[in-house]
Amino acid sequence: MQPLQFLVPIGALEAVAGLLPIAIFAFVVLNMLTRVLQHRRHERQAEDGDDDEAIDRWAPHTATTLGLVLVSLLFMIVEPHGGMVMSILALAVFVTDFFEFESRKVEARSKSKTIERPTAAIGISVFAFLYAGFQGLFFVIAPIWNAII
Repeated sequence: MQPLQFLVPIGALEAVAGLLPIAIFAFVVLNMLTRVLQHRRHERQAEDGDDDEAIDRWAPHTATTLGLVLVSLLFMIVEPHGGMVMSILALAVFVTDFFEFESRKVEARSKSKTIERPTAAIGISVFAFLYAGFQGLFFVIAPIWNAII
């Protein structure tokens, strides 16, 4: 008996294994949408506030980022190769979101700079979107893919 076998119920996870790539794709799309809304919110907060204290994290964006990481880690249990790639991309989204938030605070503190778009987070989100789309929507291109390969 494995010591951690009851931490994640493998049987229940295998029952929803087919939905995990679609859930990951949905989390990536929601994360990109909340990133746009969070950026607009940060711009308003920087205009209204005098210092970086006005800028705060937005809970829906944080929730979608954490959900993306957790679901991709669950996907790694079911599909080790695709889950590992997706987990690395999801963790990269998490890390870039962390540093982009800190850079927004620096920009708000300096007042000489404008609040810029989170370019690094947008870039890694595009990679995550493409790979999650490949994993989750493969059934759309499967006939063409199988005919070629």
